[in-house]
Amino acid sequence: MSTPPKSSAELLRWLWRGYLHQHTGTMAFAMLFMLIEGSMIGAISYMMQPMFDEIFVAGNSGALGWVSVTFLVIFTVRGLAGVTQKLLLAHVSQISGAHLRIDLLRRLINQDTSFHQTHPPGFLIQRVQGDVNSIDIVWRGIITGAGKDLVSLIVLLGVAVNIDWAWTAIMLVGVPLMFLPIGVAQRYVRKKAAIARDLGAILSTRLDEVFHGIVPIKLNSLENYQVKRYADYTDTFRRAQLRATFGTSSITAMIDMMAGIGFMGVLLYGGSEIIAGDKTVGQFMSFFTAIGLAFDPMRRLASLSGAWQSAAASIERLKELMDAPILLTSPDSPVAPPKGLPNVELENVSLSYGDAKVLRDLSLSAEAGKTTALVGASGAGKSTIFNLLTRLVDPQEGSVKLGGIDVRSMELPKLRGLFSVVSQDALLFDETLRDNILLGRTDVSDEDLQPVLDAAHVSDFIGKLPDGLNTRVGPRGSALSGGQRQRVVIARALLRNTPILLLDEATSALDAQSEKVVQSALDRLAGGRTSLVIAHRLSTIINADKIIVMDRGQVVDSGTHAELLERGGIYADLYHLQFQGGKTVIDPQGAAALAAHAPHLSRPRASWFRRIGQKLLG
Repeated sequence: MSTPPKSSAELLRWLWRGYLHQHTGTMAFAMLFMLIEGSMIGAISYMMQPMFDEIFVAGNSGALGWVSVTFLVIFTVRGLAGVTQKLLLAHVSQISGAHLRIDLLRRLINQDTSFHQTHPPGFLIQRVQGDVNSIDIVWRGIITGAGKDLVSLIVLLGVAVNIDWAWTAIMLVGVPLMFLPIGVAQRYVRKKAAIARDLGAILSTRLDEVFHGIVPIKLNSLENYQVKRYADYTDTFRRAQLRATFGTSSITAMIDMMAGIGFMGVLLYGGSEIIAGDKTVGQFMSFFTAIGLAFDPMRRLASLSGAWQSAAASIERLKELMDAPILLTSPDSPVAPPKGLPNVELENVSLSYGDAKVLRDLSLSAEAGKTTALVGASGAGKSTIFNLLTRLVDPQEGSVKLGGIDVRSMELPKLRGLFSVVSQDALLFDETLRDNILLGRTDVSDEDLQPVLDAAHVSDFIGKLPDGLNTRVGPRGSALSGGQRQRVVIARALLRNTPILLLDEATSALDAQSEKVVQSALDRLAGGRTSLVIAHRLSTIINADKIIVMDRGQVVDSGTHAELLERGGIYADLYHLQFQGGKTVIDPQGAAALAAHAPHLSRPRASWFRRIGQKLLG
């Protein structure tokens, strides 16, 4: 069941307490100038009476000078007050919007991986950019327009009442009748605006996926398919926005209809009084000027009420994200991380994602200063172990320890400071090569950096780049080859110089020549560290100190390469299938043979090999 929408008062309190209360002084000063600007419109309508009665009707030339100067002063004061209050309030709007974006990003970036699995990047981008922008635009309209319009409306109605309270009552007779339909329209606008915001997030997600997947889209000739999907979402988004616009416009239309009824009544009643000589033409013109001017701020206020409902939909979603609990946090009294090279232990660990059991009472250990390899089919839980070690996720049962210390008892930044990770997805940022290696560090000189570049074989290609280390690598490192990106990530890991190294299929996507260079750099990186390696290519882990074989979230075998071959288990069968006559056979034909070999094995091993074969086939 969806939660009921938050009230406007609750959302405004959240905005005020979080982002506006610290600007109280500036806003109060701006309100003073807003009051001055709004009251000047009332002065204009008030001056209509002496202008008509004293100058146009009575022909009093002496009044011409002071009436003209008064109008000049009124317009000058109004202009100066308007500029001042707009600048002050725009400043508050920009500052509060910037703080909201920063706070929201800080909150989202600290959420755990399960949160980001259910909230795609496009959705979050729409929240941080689109929703905050919509609040900023509407908020500026409210704080720079609503206050002034409200003051103008009060002053103008005061002028109208001063001239004739009966005329004013007739003019506003339809106002009470508008409350119910305007309330209905506001709820309609908020509902449709919320739908439009969600569709906007879907559109952002679609674009994010399209542009990041441009190569497979082209290779599979999916251009028309993707454009059609985006067009369908766009059409739905357009209709939702159109409905929200209709709701907002209907509020303004109700004000216009009410104004028409009021003007008709005043003209019929007041016109007869003027004909009878009970009222002057100046009084009538001053009243009609005041009422005519009053309906403009009234219409804008009504329009803003619809715009507020649209903003409220955005604020509500932002508040939900800001209130979402951060599940993975540092303990209140953290324990210092282990010193030196720690060993790694998982004891009776179980982990599920929803109903899917990923790890089942798993226990394993990796000795300090040695290399431990994890082998298993896709979905066996290998990468999950890396996530547990770095606390990207916590187990439901069991414990994860480094050097005998539970990872949940350490401060998160210090825990993650123990690890360097090199994966098959060598993620780089659209910054310079230097920035991608240093990652914000300012304590590394070029002299300190050079040995790292040499060890990671980054020096081999720097000279070919147009600006050397200052060359931008493009979105996700697209300006570099796969092997070059991997070497940059290895240089990053070497510079971190952490005691534990995690390698996740670090060479699986490389050609033979690039793999040789990258593997050489990885060997240097692994020296003197506690290393855990995930690999499907057994050739890369033959020399590991220990190989752990996993299947369906459990450890099914472990030992050295020689021990596992001698035992003749799953690892031995996989090795013999990958290497026949000293040649690697894990190509499409070899993978097919692997899958075909499954029926001749025992049931657990047959299942394991069948999934391996399917994985390698595609």
